[in-house]
Amino acid sequence: MNLENTLISTLGMEFVKIEKGIVVATMPVDERTRQPLGYLHGGASVALAETVASFGALQLIDQEKEICFGLEINANHIKAKREGVVTATATIVHQGKSTMVWDIRITDEQEQLISTSRCTMAVVPKR
Repeated sequence: MNLENTLISTLGMEFVKIEKGIVVATMPVDERTRQPLGYLHGGASVALAETVASFGALQLIDQEKEICFGLEINANHIKAKREGVVTATATIVHQGKSTMVWDIRITDEQEQLISTSRCTMAVVPKR
C-alpha cells in the first residue's frame, strides 16, 4: 500500500507493528501536528487513532471482497504534549461481520496516557 501523499505521510506517522488484533504506530509532535499554541493538536491525535484502527481492521477483513471505513470515533485528551513522539496502540474490542470496535491508547515516551479513543469501523462489500 502506497502511503505517499496521504495524511499518514503528511503527519509523519510510522507503523511499528501491524498484526491481527493489534496495531502500533508513532507520530511526531512537531510543526505538522501542533496547534497554534504549541501543543499537540487533538485532531492530529484523532487522525492517528483512526489510522491505527483502520489498519487493524484491514488485517481482519477479506481485502479482495470487503473494504472498511471509520464509522464513529471519540476521544478524550488526557495530557498535553509540546514535543517528542506519541505512540498509538489499537486493540480489537469487537469483531463482527459489518462492524468492528477498536480501543486506542496514545502514550508518550514515558508511557503516560496522552489520549484515549474508541473507533467503530464499518465493513462493507467492495463494489
